[in-house]
Amino acid sequence: MIFLDTSAIYALADRDDANNAEALRLFNAALTQGERFVVHNYILVEAAALLHTRLGKPSAEQFLRDAVGFTTIWLDEEGHGDALERFTQTASTKVSFVDAASFAVMMQHRITHYLGFDKHFTQEGFTPFTA
Repeated sequence: MIFLDTSAIYALADRDDANNAEALRLFNAALTQGERFVVHNYILVEAAALLHTRLGKPSAEQFLRDAVGFTTIWLDEEGHGDALERFTQTASTKVSFVDAASFAVMMQHRITHYLGFDKHFTQEGFTPFTA
């Protein structure tokens, strides 16, 4: 299982993004290796909002349709609380609440690798997926 971060989702969707080619290469390599991608519902909201704002509503709609192919972990009240605790305990003012939720989900589900371009994942001890 590979956690799919919003930074990779956006890079995959925007051909002009500096990470587009690398995101496509890694995403396709993971699929070829039979890997499954994991997201949580806060990532779905964050990515859809970013795509909608920057690339337009059709891009957000397409992403949300395609996202059914990912394993989605739905944060409930307890999961939200875990994310909030992690968010309030982080010393960095640069780590977003959605990132804190991602770290909590990854720890809970023992997901060690991620596809993304956000250095905070590595700083938290997670391993970037490489092909």
